[in-house]
Amino acid sequence: MPRGAGGELAIEDAQTIRRATTAATLGNIAAWYDFGLYSYLAAIALDQVFFPDAGEWAAVLTLGTFAAAFVVRPLGGVVFGPLGDRIGRTRVLAATILLMSIATALLGVVPSYGAIGLAAPVLVLLIRLLQGFAAGGEYTGALTLIAEYAPDRRRGFLGSWLEFGTLVGYALGAGAAAVLVAVLPEGDMLAWGWRLPFVLALPLGVVGIYLRLRLEETPAFRQLMERSPAMASMALRRVFQILLTRCRSAALIAGGLVVAWNTTNYVLTNYVPTYLTRTLPGHGQGGASGALSTSLQVLVMLAMLCAITFVGRLSDRIGRKPILLTGSAALIALGLPAVQLLRAGLPGQVLGLLIMGFALLCFAAVTPSTLPALFPTFVRYGSLSIIFNVFVSAFAGTAPTIIGIAVTTTGNLDWPGYYLVGAGVVGLLSTLLIKEPAGRALQGAAPLTSSADLPAPPLSPDGVPMEYPHRS
Repeated sequence: MPRGAGGELAIEDAQTIRRATTAATLGNIAAWYDFGLYSYLAAIALDQVFFPDAGEWAAVLTLGTFAAAFVVRPLGGVVFGPLGDRIGRTRVLAATILLMSIATALLGVVPSYGAIGLAAPVLVLLIRLLQGFAAGGEYTGALTLIAEYAPDRRRGFLGSWLEFGTLVGYALGAGAAAVLVAVLPEGDMLAWGWRLPFVLALPLGVVGIYLRLRLEETPAFRQLMERSPAMASMALRRVFQILLTRCRSAALIAGGLVVAWNTTNYVLTNYVPTYLTRTLPGHGQGGASGALSTSLQVLVMLAMLCAITFVGRLSDRIGRKPILLTGSAALIALGLPAVQLLRAGLPGQVLGLLIMGFALLCFAAVTPSTLPALFPTFVRYGSLSIIFNVFVSAFAGTAPTIIGIAVTTTGNLDWPGYYLVGAGVVGLLSTLLIKEPAGRALQGAAPLTSSADLPAPPLSPDGVPMEYPHRS
C-alpha cells in the first residue's frame, strides 16, 4: 500500500509496478492485434471475402467497416471511463479486454458473402461495433493504470511500454498476414486462411484478463477513495460538468494531441497498406504486393519497437514537449514528401515509411505519459475516455476512409500527405500550450516513488537493516 494520502510521499513496491506495467502492456497487445490484423488483411483478403462485387469501391467499403468501430468508441468511453473512476481501473479493464477478445474471435467465424450474401458484411459491421465499444474504455484505462502506478521520475519510460504493446499488437497482426500470404495459395487464403489469426486472439485476451484481475487498484485511486469515498457514486452528468468547466482547456489540448498522434498512426498502419497494394496500381503507379507491403510495415514497427522505450526514458530527462515538438515539425515538413516517396519504388517506400514511423514514434513514446497529467484523479479515466474517443472517432479513425474517398473521387494521390501535414499543425499548437509535466506528481495524487528508488537502509553493527531489527 502506498503511504501518503495528501502531499506526503507515496511509495509503491517495485515488483507491483512491474506487474501493473506488464498487465497493461500485454492486454494492449491483445487489444490492438485485431486492429492491425484487420488493417493488413483488408487489402489482401477481406475486401474480396465480404465485398466481392464492389469493384474499385471494395477497399473503401472494407475500410468503412474499420471506421465503423470508431462511431461507437465515444459511447464505450462514456460508459467505461466514468465507471472506472467509480469502481476502479482493474475491473473495468478486465471487462474491456474480454469483450475485445470475444469480438475478434467471432470475426474469424463469420461466413463469407458467397455463403450468406449481404448478411456477411452486416455481421462484420456489428462485430466491429462491439470491438469499438470495448476499445472506448480499453486504451485510456490501460493508459491511466500505468500512469497512476508509475513513479513520477519514470512515468515517461513506463508509459512508453503501453505503446510498445500497441506496436507489438500491430506487428503481430501484420506478421500473421504476411505469413499467411507467403505460405497459402490465394484460394486457400480467401476460403479459410484469413480466419486463423482472428481466432487466435482469444488466448491472448485470456492472458490479459488473468493478469489484470490479479492487480490491486492504483496508488492514486486508493488515495482518492481514502480521502473521498463519495466519489464512487459521482453521477455521469457531474463528470461532463467538470470536464466542460474546470478541465475545458486540458480537454482541448488533449484532443489536439490525440488528433496529431492518431491521425499519423492510422494513416501509417491502416491506410498505407491499401494505398500501396490497391490505390497506386489502380492509378497506374508502381505500388507493392501484399506480401511486400506487410513486410515493410513489420520492419517499420520493429524499428519503432527498438526505439520507443529509449525515447520514453529520454522524455523523463529532457521533458515531453521537445519530443512532441520534434514529431509535429517532422509531419509539417516531411508529411507530404513521405507520401510522395511511396510512389518512387522500393527505396522510396522504405524511406517514406521510416519518416512516418519517426513522427509517430515521437508521439507514441511520450503522449501516454502526457495525457493523464492533464486531468485530476477523480475524473481522469472518464475524461481521457471521453476526450480520446471523441477526437479519435471524429478526426483520426475516419482518416483512412476519408482519404480513400478523396483519392478515389479526385484522383489526387497526395491526400494522405495533406492529412499528415494537418496533423502536424494541430500537434504543434497543442504542444505549445502544455505545461511541462515531466517529473511532476499527477493532479490529485501524492508524489510517487518506487521502493527500488529509495536509498539503502542504514545497517546495524550486525549488518541487519535498521527497519528490520533482529528478534530473538
